[in-house]
Amino acid sequence: MNAGIIGQAAGLFAVTNIDDIVILALFFAQGAGHLRIVLGQYIGFAGILVVAVAAAFGATFLPEPAVPYLGLLPLALGLKAAWQVWRDRAGDDDDPPVRGGGPKALEVAAVTFANGGDNIGVYVPVFATSGTSGMTVYVVVFLILVAVWCLAGRFFATRPLIAGALSRWGHILLPLVLIGLGVVILVQGGAFGL
Repeated sequence: MNAGIIGQAAGLFAVTNIDDIVILALFFAQGAGHLRIVLGQYIGFAGILVVAVAAAFGATFLPEPAVPYLGLLPLALGLKAAWQVWRDRAGDDDDPPVRGGGPKALEVAAVTFANGGDNIGVYVPVFATSGTSGMTVYVVVFLILVAVWCLAGRFFATRPLIAGALSRWGHILLPLVLIGLGVVILVQGGAFGL
């Protein structure tokens, strides 16, 4: 394998997925279910890759005007999480509500896919111009880096200062981040004429 294309793939992944580390840290801070988070991240990212690879070969599964509406996924999950926080709110602000086992794999996958919807537009031309062997290198490097991203998210979620903040405020931050992410995707894509 050419070291140049590996470096390009790593750089492209890092630039297009830097925001995922924050979301992963918030997911990991929710408690148990770490395997589900990693599984969900892989499922969601595999979905992004399937669409990007197919589009690079000329197939289109998702019409471009539909991409902004992917923002509805994190928006809905954020509203669901906010509802859960409101429902479980405790009388004592020092004891944040405890979620039951962390996020489910399909929730993580939905957020990952929705957050990466704009990445598809970046990946398609790169894949299309790199040929089959180059595309294979990109896909392999991306899949390896998903694991690195999961480790980074877990690392940040377990640093004492960050873990303390996430433990105290994560149940509030997660819904806010998901709702914000959904709104940004909808607005930037011009969904609903925004």
